[in-house]
Amino acid sequence: MNKINKYKLRIQTLVLMSFLFASFFTISSCDTDETQTVATFTNLTMSDEFDVEGAPNSEIWNYDTGTGIDGWGNNELQYYTDRSENVTVQNGLLVISAIEENYNGSSFTSAKLVTKGKFSQAYGRFEARIKVPGGSGLWPAFWLLGENVDVDGWPQCGEIDIMEYRRQEPTKVSGSIHGPGYSGLTDPQGQVTKSYDLGNDRYDAGFHVFGIEWSPDYINYYIDDVLYNQITPSDIEVTPADAVYILNDGVAATADTEAIPGTDITGDWVFNKPFYIIINLAVGGNFPGNPDSGETFPQNMLVDYVRVYK
Repeated sequence: MNKINKYKLRIQTLVLMSFLFASFFTISSCDTDETQTVATFTNLTMSDEFDVEGAPNSEIWNYDTGTGIDGWGNNELQYYTDRSENVTVQNGLLVISAIEENYNGSSFTSAKLVTKGKFSQAYGRFEARIKVPGGSGLWPAFWLLGENVDVDGWPQCGEIDIMEYRRQEPTKVSGSIHGPGYSGLTDPQGQVTKSYDLGNDRYDAGFHVFGIEWSPDYINYYIDDVLYNQITPSDIEVTPADAVYILNDGVAATADTEAIPGTDITGDWVFNKPFYIIINLAVGGNFPGNPDSGETFPQNMLVDYVRVYK
């Protein structure tokens, strides 16, 4: 039985269990959320099983290359390339390799794959089966970005982080959203985020399925089919007294300060349009810190599949 058929069988089983037991899912662990609405999406709209050796499928994937602005906005250390040394498909897996080397002024290289311009979707289930690397100073991520990023910029385009990991917390991964007023940078509200703790296991010890189910009214976060968080528009709403305006110079001002006419009030739910997929392995940066002295390289992020459903 191939990987997709196995998954469809698993989905059918989950649907039956949901029908028999409840239309709501309650998790009691301190690392899971309260009672949440659960939906199931079963119509496959995109998949890459990484079954063809060599370069990733060019009909699905593009690359972000270089160092971005200020280390991709996070003080990251790597130079992203599209070289086979940094990204390849072998033995049924996508392999993204972070390498320590001098390359175009950077001390590390890695890869960042995007479906920008090739696939984007609003709503549905987005999931990937991934094994994260265990080295220090590494930042593997599976995330989505609004396809309007080149027009409206970030964070107005919206960002959905399905999985982010760092070795400092080897039993935890986090899922977040970023948008205008909750970008996690200078915005008072900060990002909306939650982590899921495996307890006695480590994420770098094996593969795990990271996914979201996204509807107009919520984004549900899953790890290995365990629902651990639900984010809704009410989670980012702000009252007028707490509202934040972004001025032309990028400075945030409260509602008590005169805002430039036409600027958007922050706290907007911007997850109502197509987003594209990003998979990358960063080195260093604000989130994981820099690699330890003497850390072993290369370090590999392995992806078994990426699937999207409606």
